[in-house]
Amino acid sequence: MAKAIGVGGVFFRAKDPAVLAEWYETHLGVSRTPTDLDTHPWISKGGVTVFAPFAADTDYFPADKVFMMNFRVDDLDGLVAALRASGIEVTQEMTMDGLGRFARIHDPEGNPVELWEPAAPA
Repeated sequence: MAKAIGVGGVFFRAKDPAVLAEWYETHLGVSRTPTDLDTHPWISKGGVTVFAPFAADTDYFPADKVFMMNFRVDDLDGLVAALRASGIEVTQEMTMDGLGRFARIHDPEGNPVELWEPAAPA
């Protein structure tokens, strides 16, 4: 059976797409969408990608948002320190046994972004 083999992109509306793209590139290292053949796209490191529709009344992220992005990170402590040094509020830091460590930030348009450092393989 033919099937999806990975996430090819995340597309969402923004009030100021250029500013938001710059913020993601500056603070999370997510390269902007290429506009020519000489510009390289962001290439994620292989690993788990979770596809999880949530109930409409979930309280896992704000009720006025229809999505939340989750980025796998390689050094949550280092990234959290850099984000805080840039004046970005980091909340909801937690560890989930067997899954890893998490922290939450919001982009300049208020979209929730979860950062996840997966647990080391057993």
